[in-house]
Amino acid sequence: MNAGMRTHPDELLVGLVSVSDRASAGVYADLGLPGLRDWLARAMRSPWRAFERLVADETAAIEHALVELVDQCGCDLVLTTGGTGPAKRDVTPEATLAVASRVMPGFGEQMRRISLEFVPTAILSRQVGVLRERPGHCALILNLPGQPKAITETLEGLRDAQGKIIVPGIFAAVPYCIQLIGGPYIETDADVVVAHRPKSALRG
Repeated sequence: MNAGMRTHPDELLVGLVSVSDRASAGVYADLGLPGLRDWLARAMRSPWRAFERLVADETAAIEHALVELVDQCGCDLVLTTGGTGPAKRDVTPEATLAVASRVMPGFGEQMRRISLEFVPTAILSRQVGVLRERPGHCALILNLPGQPKAITETLEGLRDAQGKIIVPGIFAAVPYCIQLIGGPYIETDADVVVAHRPKSALRG
């Protein structure tokens, strides 16, 4: 079976990319891919399948992984983790923009808003969200933080003591975005994150 062929019409094909020199070299265990995988397992109610890549902080390696996941694996969504700060080796945003067709600035803005609730250094983050468009296919690519806790907060949002969302996470907008660019209809566990759509885009 072709890697990009869905086993179900609503199956989300998602690429997970962890960017780390030391983890890719085996110096320590990667935490990014398990963090992404575990969150998706909790949040998704639609079927989904992941394609994972662990790469070094090298622009060419990151670009190659993103292009492969979208163009060959047929991923609708690609989530990267790591390499978004101002250090010299942090090149994930540059690699992401290099393979992009259009920028989706609201995702980066909201990610920094969430992180600023915790640390003022969140303004140093350069995370971006983009679309990669190819004939007959379009994918959303999002740069996430490197730590599992921050990944969860960014995707899920922030809650008050009663569990009410006070700062929305970015994944609330992902299902509708995927729908608009021609991908599958994604349903989530509302206890984790509510997928927001206008009434006209809801399934009957």
